[in-house]
Amino acid sequence: MGSALREDPRGSVPQEVPPLKRLVVGITGATGSIYGIRLLEILRGQADVQTHLVISAPGKRTIVEETAFTVRDVEALAAHHYDIRDIGASIASGSFRTAGMVIAPCSIKTAGAIASCHTDSLIARAADVTLKEGRPLIMLLRETPLHIGHLKCMVALAEMGAVLLPPMPAFYNRPKDLDDIVNHTIARVLDRLNLPQTLVAEWQGTARRVSAGGRSQPHPALVRATRDPRAARAGLRGRVRRRRQP
Repeated sequence: MGSALREDPRGSVPQEVPPLKRLVVGITGATGSIYGIRLLEILRGQADVQTHLVISAPGKRTIVEETAFTVRDVEALAAHHYDIRDIGASIASGSFRTAGMVIAPCSIKTAGAIASCHTDSLIARAADVTLKEGRPLIMLLRETPLHIGHLKCMVALAEMGAVLLPPMPAFYNRPKDLDDIVNHTIARVLDRLNLPQTLVAEWQGTARRVSAGGRSQPHPALVRATRDPRAARAGLRGRVRRRRQP
């Protein structure tokens, strides 16, 4: 009988799963590069998350035009960063286990490439791998208005399992500045990934207005409209006319 074969390090014996979560982050040339930057800033403070960053060529240009960051500043926020043309990178393979991928912001060009499985860039390839391995792919799609081609692309992505999360500002939390608006979207991303965040508190419902006597009071504007609906409509028409004046 021959001796035992030597184990091939490239064989099918699985390596130990790392205790930290690997998350791929893509930044494309769509407006809103601050979303990807803020996500990296938040994740940098989480010791159990390891970020893998890819920035497209247009994305690098947008970072410089829209923010005070340099490309090198942004790359330094990630644990690892890759060239957009490096389709042989670790994140291009499904055997490199990750917790998912976030593209923030995501251009329509990138969305179209992913929807058609045209993986000629590392961002598109990493996204395709994320989908085929059944991992969460969150896309902060930035485009408006949308024509039918955009909508069909979005439907295709949703059918493939992607999560379309356009960065739409919310106002029920009464944002005080641009940071509040950006943080609200990033908080939704982190919630979707089941990662802890303290950016936005959990919504606990609308608090009713209570008078001194303990009775709930409707909003003053609603009271005025209920008492005199014709006056309310006239007031609205007047405000519209004033806005239209040059």
